[in-house]
Amino acid sequence: MKYRQLTKEQFENLHEEFARFLASQSIDVIEWKQIKEEKPQVAEEEMNVFSDVVWDDVITKTQYIEHFSETSVNLFKCNDEEIHRIAIKINWDINLLKQEGFEWLMKNPMDNSVDVFKGTKPYRSERNTEVFDLIEKGSAISKGEIFEYFNQLIS
Repeated sequence: MKYRQLTKEQFENLHEEFARFLASQSIDVIEWKQIKEEKPQVAEEEMNVFSDVVWDDVITKTQYIEHFSETSVNLFKCNDEEIHRIAIKINWDINLLKQEGFEWLMKNPMDNSVDVFKGTKPYRSERNTEVFDLIEKGSAISKGEIFEYFNQLIS
């Protein structure tokens, strides 16, 4: 597997797509039930292939991801060849995971207690693998509004 298998909940949400995936391999509902019962390893392999297809599609379309902790934010813009990062660190007792902490940051981005760093680097390995790794470590896919807001402020 290139990524990881989708969760049970993700499979349930994508059941129609999974059914089409199986149909594209000439596997109908009756045959799928038989495979699951008689050849669980084959069923597992089919689920793994489908998971990789879904993850690859999602990650290829992902342009921005972000990771929040209580006192820091990491914002990423994922281009084809390189990844851009804006790292924000708050140097006083504020919780960015709470609404009021986040609102404070957005209203006071240039406060003396806010350190902002910006960097760009090429991917060390394949783009989608690195983006997936950041997602698995707790980053969330975003629309990029916060990245672009801070990018304009510091450019």
